[in-house]
Amino acid sequence: MRDRFPDFRLGSVLATSFTATLTERCGNPVERIPTPQRLVDWLAVNGLVVQFCTAAQLERARELRESVHAAATAAAVHDALPAQAVRVINDCSVQGRAAAVLTPEGNRHWRLGSASRVADALSVIAADAIAIIAGERDGRLALCASPTCRAAFFDTSRSRTRKWCDMNTCGNREKKARLHARAAKQQRPRPGE
Repeated sequence: MRDRFPDFRLGSVLATSFTATLTERCGNPVERIPTPQRLVDWLAVNGLVVQFCTAAQLERARELRESVHAAATAAAVHDALPAQAVRVINDCSVQGRAAAVLTPEGNRHWRLGSASRVADALSVIAADAIAIIAGERDGRLALCASPTCRAAFFDTSRSRTRKWCDMNTCGNREKKARLHARAAKQQRPRPGE
């Protein structure tokens, strides 16, 4: 049954990966967490294991996702942060009881207050969003150059000049479109031929 859902677009930054659960925002939007179980799946893939999710919790997660997207977009273009988005992010951040724990391998892992608390998982995502929007992490917020995507992403490349949220999707699609346009232009008859 899960095979009929679009794949997750995973990245190395939790908050912007979460906003990528809705893609092609300026084209034909693709919802990657259409059901509560799909949110449970996404959280598990990202190390935030919860046992279940209600429809109301899914709606709260989507509200957080859109708030993070709005705030990250504003930050990327140096606009004022939307007050409502800031409120939602802050509310989600303080409502959870997640704790960072150190693994024996020296990695950070999140321990949720209980295995079924979606609010705890959302608080981790909100805290990550706060860290990147506030400029506490090394990198910069940017918007995908694809006109149909325009996703906010966190650029940690050495030069901080990345153009695409994901080179394998948006970047590849845009490069193919330019190649096809160039080929079509070369095949057009020139005036006088």
